[in-house]
Amino acid sequence: MLCTRCRIRTAVTDDGLCTFCSGTRPPPPGGAKVPAPGAAPLSGPVPGPVPGGRGTGAWPRSPVGLSRAVVALLGCVIASDLFVIGAGLHLRGLWEGVAADESLDVYTDPGLRAQELYDLAGTVQTAAFLATGVLFVIWFHRTRRNAEVFESGVQRMGPGWAVGGWFVPVANLWFPYRVASGIWEASVPPHPDGGWRTAPRTVLNLWWGGWIVSVLASRIAVSQWNRAREPEQIADAAALVAAADALDLVAAVLAVLFVRAVTGMQGERAAMRQAATAPGRAAPESAAP
Repeated sequence: MLCTRCRIRTAVTDDGLCTFCSGTRPPPPGGAKVPAPGAAPLSGPVPGPVPGGRGTGAWPRSPVGLSRAVVALLGCVIASDLFVIGAGLHLRGLWEGVAADESLDVYTDPGLRAQELYDLAGTVQTAAFLATGVLFVIWFHRTRRNAEVFESGVQRMGPGWAVGGWFVPVANLWFPYRVASGIWEASVPPHPDGGWRTAPRTVLNLWWGGWIVSVLASRIAVSQWNRAREPEQIADAAALVAAADALDLVAAVLAVLFVRAVTGMQGERAAMRQAATAPGRAAPESAAP
């Protein structure tokens, strides 16, 4: 039977949870465990590279700089969504007027300016989305590499899927979430005594759900917009496109929360790792006469 919480690993407890979700994860070999920050240094050499893909080493790389850039670009996406929503609703109002009074000519000066503004807003929105998408995938791959360093055993997909998973038709509705789930689980800092700890996945699930809903709504809205021919159909399609853009705005806000949450957890976990191993590295020098 699968775990009733994560639905991935085998349940081992009476209440249907796996060793990870129940907090009964067995200790590492040899009795080793993660020390608390400021505790006595670990004895022995610093661990070597962790297997898990080309380029994965023993130390995580900071995602902070990338996360700040991604958050800034997501802010641009939000602004462009507001721009295109306003321009779209203005254009919709003109077409509603044409539908009510066929003597009006939307192709005269006011209508042409509204259409040009809407086209400009769409171009800005597309540029912001593409730039954000590229940088987000880079940040996503960085955090996936770090997750391999933190907890390679909980990763369900290789680091390459952090990039490739977005470009596989149909599978891109699920693969990136599986990668993100492994990142989230590995990024949660352990208890000070080295025990396993879980964190609610509310932000993760809201981010992915918002993204999927916005993508599907956008495809439906664009399809209706392309099929619209009559003024009333065009006005209805413009309203649907504006609603899809509003969902994209919400998805961008949720993406900001997701990026900040993962970056914060990885920063905290990296600090604990550094506090536990840095004294051990300095010990040989301090022992020299």
